[in-house]
Amino acid sequence: MITFFTSKHLFHAPEYEFFRGERVACFESPSRADFVRTELFQRGHDIREPSVDSAAVLRQVHSARYLAFLESAWAQWVAVDAGNATRQPFPSVWPVRTLRSDVEPQNFTAKLGLYSMDNGTPMVAGTWAAAKAGADAAASAAVLVSGGSNIKAALCATRPPGHHAGADFMGGYCFLNNAAVAAQTLRNQGFAKVAILDVDYHHGNGTQSIFYDRADVLFVSIHGDPRTEYPFYLGHADETGEGAGHGFNLNLPLPAGSSKAVWFAALGTACEKVKQFDADALVVSLGLDTFEDDPISTFALKSSDFIELGAVLKQLGLATVFILEGGYAAKELGVNAGNVLAGFEA
Repeated sequence: MITFFTSKHLFHAPEYEFFRGERVACFESPSRADFVRTELFQRGHDIREPSVDSAAVLRQVHSARYLAFLESAWAQWVAVDAGNATRQPFPSVWPVRTLRSDVEPQNFTAKLGLYSMDNGTPMVAGTWAAAKAGADAAASAAVLVSGGSNIKAALCATRPPGHHAGADFMGGYCFLNNAAVAAQTLRNQGFAKVAILDVDYHHGNGTQSIFYDRADVLFVSIHGDPRTEYPFYLGHADETGEGAGHGFNLNLPLPAGSSKAVWFAALGTACEKVKQFDADALVVSLGLDTFEDDPISTFALKSSDFIELGAVLKQLGLATVFILEGGYAAKELGVNAGNVLAGFEA
């Protein structure tokens, strides 16, 4: 399978985050993508650089105000104090209920809080370049599979991930929503109906919110129950879309610790929804933190189970773009990603 990868992901390499009140090394590390690239190269996959500029489609899925902030955020941070060049910025205030979010403050920390859903998405000098390169890879994969050739599937194997990023906010290690970029690119390329299937352990709240009122993009997610699992405030089963999008959003929350049997039963339900939608193309938010040894998730899939996942997805018979999302057992991430593609191509 053709895989889009860029070494620019290395530009985003925060030193630390906060986890359970402690300062720890980032779970979302550069080694994640490197393990995937190495494994896929050894398996004979065609590794390519992104070839499509995603700037235009980014403006279709993200707000202009948010994009302008994200691109200039590091320069703004350093302008506050030259010493900030060696510090990571974190938000400390957020516009929660009754507070206004329509007016962008001048204070950088307040501005960062305006565009952040959490305190767990550290930023460094190269964050924008890495995130933009990832969006370019997502757009490149979507253009490739819609190009009229016999290539009907491709992988975007970049980082940082994207499915928690909404139209105007970052969160959950995500800055730009690569799955949304891929889906919108497929729509722009002429696919009338695009399905997004999110199999990450954590609900793709950003992707859901971007397409929640649209009937041309179906969003289906299998994830840990938000009553106990991040992102907590979205991903419930009663969220089915609104306006024109009513009925085009399906959440399948599962209890923490769910077994393979429970998870694959949910996958069967998800695939039936995609079939009923009569999709023309599929975007898979390929989170691999459902793996049994993932350090921040609790589902029980083994490496061999990802081969079965790939085979199930292939049976949908759709042009498919895989977008690498979560998965924090870094050393096993390459094998697990490779197994999904092996099952898909078998």
